[in-house]
Amino acid sequence: MDLYSELFLEHVKHPHNYGSLENFTNHDSQVNTFCGDGITVQLLVAKNKVLKIAHKTEGCAVSIASASILSDQLVGKTVAQVKSLNEKDVIKLLGISLTITRVKCAMMPLVAIKNALCIV
Repeated sequence: MDLYSELFLEHVKHPHNYGSLENFTNHDSQVNTFCGDGITVQLLVAKNKVLKIAHKTEGCAVSIASASILSDQLVGKTVAQVKSLNEKDVIKLLGISLTITRVKCAMMPLVAIKNALCIV
């Protein structure tokens, strides 16, 4: 097993930043109608920076790992930096090959985060 697979599985088994924030400024929920995966994200944003992020993701391993990895990567980023993220960036962060149907699972957390920040 390569490092990326181990990292991916670790995020699935123990998702980072899973739960709720006591105080947040932005939030959004998304459902992948194709497979039923769902996510709710909460962000604390101040001075145009993401200070904290929490998510509750229910669904497949790809959705859970994507939310976990993105939540780690986005803390400390500016809203502009988050806006610039795209499908290629998410797939690269996951470090695994995805079928076309799984790309939607991987992108659901980023869509929710961008919706929460009103930058879709």
